Amino acid sequence: MVFRARNTKRLKLDVGFIKIIVMAKQKKYSHKYQIWIDARKKFKLSHAHIQMARELGMNPKKFGKLNNHKQEPWKAPLPVFIEDIYFKRFGKERPENIRSIEQMVKDKKRKQLERKQRKLKAKEQANKSLERDREKPGLF
Repeated sequence: MVFRARNTKRLKLDVGFIKIIVMAKQKKYSHKYQIWIDARKKFKLSHAHIQMARELGMNPKKFGKLNNHKQEPWKAPLPVFIEDIYFKRFGKERPENIRSIEQMVKDKKRKQLERKQRKLKAKEQANKSLERDREKPGLF
């Protein structure tokens, strides 16, 4: 028997004697990042290939028809195809700074948190200055 549990990948229950296996929590990414992660795993692409495909504006849902199925000898394998198009468009073999999707999401969340903290700090300073102005006699 296999039951799905909340916030876990899998919860397994054996009937003979009770044995519970809880898998590690899966990280949840937004749909726009998850399709790239799935494409990387499905087509065995590197982080560099995924980044090149993203910069080219490719659709990961269409990788299946771009991939060589060995019945089409004129087609290049998908990683080679992505590298060729990237070289034609940008004139270089690979991007200078290669980051994984997971790293991009992590950096984005960190930037959002920093921005939120800056806004809160600015708001607190504005409130303090308003309070000081109100305390001074004769201004209002």
